[in-house]
Amino acid sequence: MQIAAIKRILFLFAFISVWANVYSQNHAVINADLGQTKINKNIYGHFAEHLGNCIYGGFYVGDTNKVIPNTNGVRNDIIEALKKLKVPNLRWPGGCFADTYHWKDGVGPKDKRPAIVNRWWGGVTEDNSFGTHDFLNMCELIGAEPYLSGNVGSGTVQELSDWVQYVNGKANTSPMSKWRVQNGRNEPWNVGIWGVGNEAWGCGGNMKPEYYANIYRQYATYMADWSNSENRFRVASGASDGDYNWTEVLMRDIPHGMMEGLAMHHYSTVKWSQKGSATDFSEQQYFATMKSAWLMEEFVSRHSTIMDKYDPAKRVALVVDEWGGWYEVEPGTNPGFLFQQNTIRDAMIAGVTLNVFNNHCDRVRMANLAQTVNVLQAVVLTNNEKMILTPTYHVMEMYNVHQDATMLPVNLKSDDYVFGNEKLPAVSVSASKDKNGVTHISLVNIDASKPQSVSIDLRGITATAVSGRILTSKKLQDYNSFEQPGKIQPVVFKDAKISGGTLQVQLPPFSVVVLTLK
Repeated sequence: MQIAAIKRILFLFAFISVWANVYSQNHAVINADLGQTKINKNIYGHFAEHLGNCIYGGFYVGDTNKVIPNTNGVRNDIIEALKKLKVPNLRWPGGCFADTYHWKDGVGPKDKRPAIVNRWWGGVTEDNSFGTHDFLNMCELIGAEPYLSGNVGSGTVQELSDWVQYVNGKANTSPMSKWRVQNGRNEPWNVGIWGVGNEAWGCGGNMKPEYYANIYRQYATYMADWSNSENRFRVASGASDGDYNWTEVLMRDIPHGMMEGLAMHHYSTVKWSQKGSATDFSEQQYFATMKSAWLMEEFVSRHSTIMDKYDPAKRVALVVDEWGGWYEVEPGTNPGFLFQQNTIRDAMIAGVTLNVFNNHCDRVRMANLAQTVNVLQAVVLTNNEKMILTPTYHVMEMYNVHQDATMLPVNLKSDDYVFGNEKLPAVSVSASKDKNGVTHISLVNIDASKPQSVSIDLRGITATAVSGRILTSKKLQDYNSFEQPGKIQPVVFKDAKISGGTLQVQLPPFSVVVLTLK
C-alpha cells in the first residue's frame, strides 16, 4: 500500500508539473476605483509619409482614375477602413520627407505644380499632385485630425508661418488665406497639431540639441495663430530611442508655454545591420524583435522621468510619433520604398506597445504608428484595385475601445518568456473604463510556444459577464495576402470567466485578446 501511495503521489506531482509547464500562472490586480487619467485617443494616431507607395498608389490613385472607386483621388476602401479604425489623427507629409517638402509646391492647379526628386526615399520624381488641400480634405473624410509636420531642415520661418496662415486664417483676412480661397477652399481647416521639424538629430539637419532648441524657439515664435490658439499643439523634434540628453536639453532650454508636445521615436527590429525578413524569421529573430519592442516601456519611463523634473504638472505631452516594426523590404521591391509584409509578430508588437502607451497615458498623449499604407508596419496594403487589412490593423481596431476611456491602474506579475539565456515578460495588460461604465481589458501573450493562464483580481468592478475577441494564427509567420486576405482576423474568445471578483483568462501562444466586462 505504501508503494502504491507513493506512486500515486509521484504521478500527481508529475501531472501538476506538466500542467504548470503548459499553463503558467500570471497574476494581475486591476484597481478600477483608482482610475483617474484619460487615455487620449490620439495615442492611436497614424502616419502618412511621401514614401514608396504610401501616398501615390496607396491613399491616392488620382482623381481621373476610373478603375478604383475614389473620392477626389483618395481610395474609398481605405477611407472606410480607417473610419472603422477610428483614426484620431494622421501625420503628414513626413518623416524625413517633411524637411525637404515645400508646401507651396503642392497647392494651386495640379498641372502647374513643380516636380521634385524624393531624395530620401528611392530618388523617385514627386509631382506634387497630392498636396495640402488633398491631405486636409482627406482627413475630413476619414474623421481624423491632421498633424502637419513643418519643414525646418531646409525651409524657413516665413514658409512655416505662411502655412499656418494658409490653413487656419479666416477667409480673405491675409494674403495666404486669400490664396487658399482662390484655390477652392473658403473655410479654414483649423489645424491644431504641428510638428516643428522631424528627427533634427538626423535627417532633419544633424543638429545638436542645444542648437535645435534655439531653432525651435525661433520657429515656434512665428507660428502665431491667435484665432486658433486654444487648439494649437506644437510638437518639438524629440529623441531617438534612449537619447535622454536630447530630452534633458529641450525640456531645460525651451520655455514653458512654447511647446505642447515632445516627440520620441523607436522602431522594433532584430538589429539595424541585419533586420531580417518580414515573414521568414526564426524564433531567435522573433525574440530579438520583441525584446526591442519591450524597450518602449523603458524609454517611455525614463524620458517621462526627465520631463517630470522640468514639468511636474505634465503640461507637455510625450509624443511617440514614429513606432513599429522594421524589417528588410519584400524581395523584388524598391529598397527605398520600405514595403514589408505584416505577420502575427507585428500584432504582438502593436499589442505590447499600445499597452505601454495606455499605462503611461498621464504623459504619453499622442503616438503615430509608422506607417498607414504600404510602408513598414502598415495597417493597409494595396495592389492596384486590391486592398487587404493586416494583423496590425485588427489589433488597432480591437484596441480602439480604449480611446478617451479612463485608464484603470494594473499591477501585473508576469511569468517569463524564455529563449536561450534571455527572458522577457510573457504577458502584457492594460485596462480602461469607457464613458458608459464598461470595462475593457487588453492582454497579450508573446510567448512563441507556451499558453499563459492569467488570474486578475477585479477591485472596484462589479461585472458578472465577460465577452471578448482574440487575434492569433497557427504560426507566428502567418500573414494576410492578396490571395488570402482574411486568413487572420479577430474571432470570438471564450476562454475567460468571472467568479467571485476574479477573472481567469487562458491565453494561447502569440495571441492578442480584448475583453469586455459588464
